[in-house]
Amino acid sequence: MKEKHTITPLARRTPNVVLTQVPTEARREAAERLRGTQEMKFTISTNVEEVLFKGRACVNVMKLNDFLTRELDGRGIVDTNRDVLLEEFFKDPTRYIRGKGALNEIQASGRYLGMKRAVKGEVVFDEDIRRLCDKGVNNPPGWSLAAADVKAAVHNSTKHFLDAAAEEARNPTTTSAPGKLEGLYESVHNARRSHAVELPDDAERKKTGTGMGVHEGKPEQSWSYREVGNTLEKNDAVQQCGAAPPVLMVLASEKGWTYSWHTIQDLPKDVFVNCEVERAWQIVKGDVTAWFSPHGGNEFKPGRRVLIGTPGIGKSMAAGSYLLYQLLHCDAKKLQLVVHCFGGRDAYVSDKTSRTVTRCGDEDMCISELRRLRGHGGNVYIIYDVAKEGTPPPRHFAPYDRWGMIVVSFPNVANYDEWEKQLQAARIIVNCPDEVDVKAVCAWMTRGGTKEKHAECWKEAKKHMYLLGPIPRHVFDEEAFNGRCGAVEFALQSINEVTVKECFSRGGESPWCSEDPSHRLVKVVREIYAGGVILFNAPLSACLEERTLERLPSVAE
Repeated sequence: MKEKHTITPLARRTPNVVLTQVPTEARREAAERLRGTQEMKFTISTNVEEVLFKGRACVNVMKLNDFLTRELDGRGIVDTNRDVLLEEFFKDPTRYIRGKGALNEIQASGRYLGMKRAVKGEVVFDEDIRRLCDKGVNNPPGWSLAAADVKAAVHNSTKHFLDAAAEEARNPTTTSAPGKLEGLYESVHNARRSHAVELPDDAERKKTGTGMGVHEGKPEQSWSYREVGNTLEKNDAVQQCGAAPPVLMVLASEKGWTYSWHTIQDLPKDVFVNCEVERAWQIVKGDVTAWFSPHGGNEFKPGRRVLIGTPGIGKSMAAGSYLLYQLLHCDAKKLQLVVHCFGGRDAYVSDKTSRTVTRCGDEDMCISELRRLRGHGGNVYIIYDVAKEGTPPPRHFAPYDRWGMIVVSFPNVANYDEWEKQLQAARIIVNCPDEVDVKAVCAWMTRGGTKEKHAECWKEAKKHMYLLGPIPRHVFDEEAFNGRCGAVEFALQSINEVTVKECFSRGGESPWCSEDPSHRLVKVVREIYAGGVILFNAPLSACLEERTLERLPSVAE
């Protein structure tokens, strides 16, 4: 009898490092809360709790049945749970919802995961408030005067809120205006570089558990690319000579990246760049080079692009951040400004002349700043991250003739289709990482550790990859892995022959809808057809393909 591959969350703790993260409902709520605090007027009498919780009602005191009714159409409601708080429910969901099928369906929903993160964030704030009150820190001035060890004891998100409130209390303003972020420009521009390489089959390789070596600085040789039709693909033939190219490059910014400032989370300071992310930059670099070429002429319009990839592979954190890093290193006399924005309501303007970053924290500020930039007369490049499903670039983000722009999105056409057609934007389709990429991340995470530590990390990553595919968010984040397991089980129970044929067959692009359970089983694949780039869906892993075809054997015929 053929063994059935059941996706069961691993009991052993997996490497709790997030390689890539995308904005979730909870992070967006946190960002909204920060924007709310920035619109408030803080004084010396404002207390810490008002700073952290002003902007919306606390969700951790919401009742379970109220949440299920409001967000999940009443699924899982039990009368005996009417007084159960969400905070208690998330500690042990099986205690309150006994039906396994109903619980799996609830846990697979984005609203469940978003609310869970929101509750967790409020618990963090409560803990930090208690710590600060114990040290006598009760208001923004008290935070300003607090000792370094007191500030170090709270989470980064708490620090961001209190720093903003303290600054407002010191320098009260009557109107809302963009604010400069101290040190962020230099931190991103001067990001520290490292890289991972595959070691030859010698004694040095045997000392590791991954076969990878990690080194500081830039690699001796990077990846090479060649033109294929109207796009670029990696040229492995060139790389047979000389030093081996890296498997992975790592950029570390001490103050984080614009993406981490946007999500208000304690995100890693490291950005992981593989050959697919570098390929995206090489394509954009070609656009920028043509833009500033003396042969371009006054009527030449800079290229507009849409970067598309499977959710969870690092488009926002890796590709968006790496494009920003490289654009900051372009000639400041030719490209004066780079704007990294999220959903049209949160923008970071990097001025390469003054070497500063200015944040516009709401839609009105963004509109005003874009108008100002149009009158600036300089060249601008916009990185627009679709931070929320169904939020394509607003009309005021339609680039001026002298602006370049790229939209970073997962493959739901509603996020970019109209903008893409209107501006005749060309696509950059990013493939998922492969096994070697994931192994290199393991080597980086365990650098300086023992051979056994390297091997253990890689062993756990392989298990996750086998079950859910090479999506870094699900491989390296324990909570995301467990949540995805439930979502996949629900998807397998929900699919039918029609959806499977649409998702697993080759030969044409099918619309991507993140609410369709079947899309939790597939990834985006780039292929060249007649000189052009075509987007296909393919199974995320051999395990998921096998389980799908076992469930619907007629599709396999």
